[in-house]
Amino acid sequence: MSVDRARVLADVVEMLHAILNDAGVDGEITMATRFRDDLEMESIDVIALAGRLQARYGDKVNFAQLVVGNDLESVRQLRVGDLVEHIAAALDRAEASPGKAGTPA
Repeated sequence: MSVDRARVLADVVEMLHAILNDAGVDGEITMATRFRDDLEMESIDVIALAGRLQARYGDKVNFAQLVVGNDLESVRQLRVGDLVEHIAAALDRAEASPGKAGTPA
């Protein structure tokens, strides 16, 4: 069973609003929204997001895996959709691996 990407997007959007306190959020956050250019996220905001992802999804989702191997400019251009797809793929893998402990999606 494939993870509901709309639900993951809603979770990520909720986290972003909590982190940014709606500052820098002009309009709707979509899959195409870029973290740096559109949301003006700083390093501390990204760290806060990683913490919230850990709290929500546990060890099933590793935010660092999304950015490892990318240069700084590539990381700055990450879109919300990139993160949603990363989360969904990680959760799909976790569901396919019986015996793995963690928080359900």
